[in-house]
Amino acid sequence: MPDHLSTFPFIYLASQSPRRQELLKQIGVQFELLLPSQEEDAESLESVLPNEASLDYVQRVTRLKVEAAKKRMDHRHLPFTPILCADTTVAISLGSTVKGSHKAHEQILGKPQDDENARQILQLLSGKTHQVHTAVAVLTKKDDQELVRLLVSTSNVTFKALSSSDISAYIASQEHLGKAGAYGIQGLAACFVENIQGSFSGIMGLPLFETAQLLQESDVQFGLNSI
Repeated sequence: MPDHLSTFPFIYLASQSPRRQELLKQIGVQFELLLPSQEEDAESLESVLPNEASLDYVQRVTRLKVEAAKKRMDHRHLPFTPILCADTTVAISLGSTVKGSHKAHEQILGKPQDDENARQILQLLSGKTHQVHTAVAVLTKKDDQELVRLLVSTSNVTFKALSSSDISAYIASQEHLGKAGAYGIQGLAACFVENIQGSFSGIMGLPLFETAQLLQESDVQFGLNSI
């Protein structure tokens, strides 16, 4: 039995990602979707600021998603329950362009704009190790005060050297569409991965260890807590 009765039997999931929905179901979370209306420009939240570090970026975007979802809940006059938002970004370290400096900088790789952009991204990842950051946040209440709890999962993923035919075949599968870094590790791109250090679910888009921590701290009933 849990130490105390969980306050919230379900959450709002402010994400269109089927992978995040599958992962929440895996740990027994009951949720309702809280998706943007046609009037909302959800993609605009994901713009990168000049010289923004990938860790700063993924946390900032996740907090913006929480703010937008909270406004959505209020506008629709929905009953309060915790809101979960997440964002995943892929980043790769590159040699500095500053003459005489060996300090690495990074490039944030978002969702590909088209097939050619996806090809460029996959060529950049080929034979190298990149980072996958997923931030997950829960808006909840404590003592009648709203607060946002946020955690970040970072994983290192190493790709084999990709041939032109590897990349062409993957793009033809259309699995790259709508995915940060132009790939989804749970699909055909698993054949490209030599090594992972970190969270497989985090690379998919929702780190379950961190998510469970946030839900427990937010008094949400799920999984083992509901037994």
